[in-house]
Amino acid sequence: MTVILLRHGVSTSNTARTLAGRSTGVELTDRGAEQAAAIADRLGALPIRHIAHSPLLRCQRTVGPLAARLGLEPEYDDRLLEVDYGDWTGRPISELLEEPLWSVVQRHASGAVFPNGEGLADVQRRAVTAIRDIDRRLADGNDGTDVLWVACTHGDVIKSVLADALGIHLDGFQRIVVEPASISVVRYTPHAPYVWRLNDTGTDLSALATAPSGAGKSAAPAPGPVPGGEVTPDPVADNGNAERRDPL
Repeated sequence: MTVILLRHGVSTSNTARTLAGRSTGVELTDRGAEQAAAIADRLGALPIRHIAHSPLLRCQRTVGPLAARLGLEPEYDDRLLEVDYGDWTGRPISELLEEPLWSVVQRHASGAVFPNGEGLADVQRRAVTAIRDIDRRLADGNDGTDVLWVACTHGDVIKSVLADALGIHLDGFQRIVVEPASISVVRYTPHAPYVWRLNDTGTDLSALATAPSGAGKSAAPAPGPVPGGEVTPDPVADNGNAERRDPL
């Protein structure tokens, strides 16, 4: 089974340089809405069978045009929610840089627990469990044929799933960059997961429609990636991966 991990488009919190977390009412910007429409164009011709998403508004808005194009009813899953950043929620990134916990998040993510929030290790457990549960459900009764589906969620959640798929320790997950409206693709097999795309904001995804036959920007502000996976949004939302033509 193959999951397209889709990060929501640019939000008002992204542009305000605050940590949205689970704050309600965080909308897509005009640019984010454009990205959502572009996602429908990029993915709309693929044989996608299911769309799961975080219940937060920015993810709902991101998958809306794609769901309409495909005629699918998106399904929300609380396990795909953004990290509960606790007392960090809504605070400016510039303030968080001064917090002692900041360096722990960067260097020892598996031991990082946000004040009155959740730990990143718990985030990885719930997110990986959600992805594998949904993947297994779609595989049941499908005679071994690959099913392509979408999970729209948040930066740190996607990075934790990718770390698991890549077989790297959670402490290294900050080395993974996941931009707004980017896709990362993991194909789960009975033997191991395989990462086919990472932080891809290009346009040519036609190879994802074929049956199986057997590095992005790092524009984050110093001194490291921001919780939530925030990076400086690219005005053209294309990191060059559209030029790739390697078969999947």
